[in-house]
Amino acid sequence: MTAEVPIYDIVGVGFGPSNLALAIALAEHNAGAGEPVTAHFLERQPKFGWHRGMLIDTATMQVSFLKDLVTMRNPTSEFSFLNYLHAAGRLVDFINHKNLFPLRVEFHDYFEWAAAKVDDVVSYGTEVVSVKPVYDGSEVAYFDVEASDGSALRARNLVVGTGLRPQLPEGIAAGPRIWHNSELLFRVDALRGTSPKRFVVVGAGQSAAEVAALLHDEFPHAEVCAVFARYGYSPADDSSFANRIFDPEAVDQFYRAGEPVKDRLMRYHGATNYSAVDIDLIDELYRRVYREKVLGVERLRLLNVSRPVEVTDTGTAVTATVESLTTGERTVLEADAVVYATGYRPADPTPLLGELGARCSRDEDGRLRVERDYRLTTEPALRGGIYLQGGTEHTHGITSSLLSNTAVRVGEILQSVVDRRVVAEPAGEYAVSAR
Repeated sequence: MTAEVPIYDIVGVGFGPSNLALAIALAEHNAGAGEPVTAHFLERQPKFGWHRGMLIDTATMQVSFLKDLVTMRNPTSEFSFLNYLHAAGRLVDFINHKNLFPLRVEFHDYFEWAAAKVDDVVSYGTEVVSVKPVYDGSEVAYFDVEASDGSALRARNLVVGTGLRPQLPEGIAAGPRIWHNSELLFRVDALRGTSPKRFVVVGAGQSAAEVAALLHDEFPHAEVCAVFARYGYSPADDSSFANRIFDPEAVDQFYRAGEPVKDRLMRYHGATNYSAVDIDLIDELYRRVYREKVLGVERLRLLNVSRPVEVTDTGTAVTATVESLTTGERTVLEADAVVYATGYRPADPTPLLGELGARCSRDEDGRLRVERDYRLTTEPALRGGIYLQGGTEHTHGITSSLLSNTAVRVGEILQSVVDRRVVAEPAGEYAVSAR
């Protein structure tokens, strides 16, 4: 059986903020280019969504609005956050607000606004299940991207932007009473109307602090126990000089550095992003703890310098055993839910790539080798590029999965595709694939 599949210069796997930014860069490139770059994106969600479970009403972004989808690449773009504000009738209000950091729900609305402008190049509700090589003799000429609905697209280049995966500690399985903070708002909605008595929140970063604050607000009769190994929440280092780790030039410097220097830089500047909390939120939580001590009703409890050593779902509650790291003393807490704010890990693209995964080079630590243009280092027989949006922290630095450098990164990926295109085939060409 044979079937015709369309050929695109780029097929994007996933359509989060990174590939959305790439779609915008493509639209702007094609508007002024003699030879357009053709592209299509596949997204398993039914519509655009970015960390919906953590879109807390009061939470703000931790990056400046100027680090939106486009401004660092093209300050005159019509897809900028400022243009979104103008379209929404809030530009003057935002200026008067005198704040670089929008509400998270507002930035998500901006993403949706931008995504609606390029929705002709994305298929929602379409999950990619496999990528297969298409051979021309001994060379891989194209990639066939196959979806769960049986459809297929043929690509000269792949851009994998499948985002991050929630991470739970080893031995912990998610369930109705044990969950990752990425599910927060969905779980809170389900708990409304009930009378929970206690929550345990594990983690010391921004998300953990936000979860503790929200549960403390939403359930005024419940105790919230925050468990973390530190003495207290540590403030994020967002000082002007430290933030230079997110500059586009810093990617070049990090990429050229040797492994000892890369390791050192990550240790030096981890506090700009990892296990770090906005100082305003730290101050607010401290005020709550102190106020409750004064009133004699302590609902927000900080179990610092501690760790959970055993968490068991009994079927009606969760029993969490918390151990002090200094004394070894153990405290048993019976809770309605245990929430793990324990971060995310990048998705490994190689299972999706199938047999192509074995043709991608790895370093001595088993990590994928990535070129400066975010292209996987592959065997010469692969004509096209497989680009990563995320999962390149070990090669490109801390901005790998963050918004800070997204606009610049997608411009570099697009330029790489254009520069490496030897002979452009007519847009809309079809090839026959044996199915």
